[in-house]
Amino acid sequence: MQQSAVPELAHTHTRPIHWVATATAVAGVVALSSMLQPNPATAAQAAGPAARSAPVVTTAPDPTGVAFPIQCGPVKALVQKKASGDLDGDGRPETVVVVHCDAAMGTPPDAVYVLTRAKDSGTPRLVATLVDPKDRLTVSQFTVRDGAVLATLLGYSTADVPSCCPDVTDSAKWQWKNGSFMRSTPAGSHSV
Repeated sequence: MQQSAVPELAHTHTRPIHWVATATAVAGVVALSSMLQPNPATAAQAAGPAARSAPVVTTAPDPTGVAFPIQCGPVKALVQKKASGDLDGDGRPETVVVVHCDAAMGTPPDAVYVLTRAKDSGTPRLVATLVDPKDRLTVSQFTVRDGAVLATLLGYSTADVPSCCPDVTDSAKWQWKNGSFMRSTPAGSHSV
């Protein structure tokens, strides 16, 4: 066996006091680090008063008070159904509404509109018409799921079919693609 050229150092032998000192030092660092915490993180950079903009609203727009482009004559437009979800992938939900005229009799045709919030003011604004009331369709089932608007539309095979009794069922799905809502189930794929 060859002897080490360096003499043995006294501090290379561990003793219980060394372990106690190490444990105390680690406990002190942990205790100190738990008391000293950085400020909470924010998604936006801090800016001066001139650079601040309106806060980002992440609630879906409320259709109350929105002027829909549906002609109802002496009666008012009525929001029959509504559903919300992020349709364009920007992290802010849109609201999709089914609207028809509040007629006392008959089956008024439905319209389907998409609402979003204006970026500057946060007020609801209409951005798309998915079903026009001129198409004489009624929405029987309606949902927003996985970034798409899904609906079952009831319509008429001819103009002679009375408004009370739609005789055509059509499934529809709209998704946001390339800056507009695209219908992926084509109009005209009817079942009678």
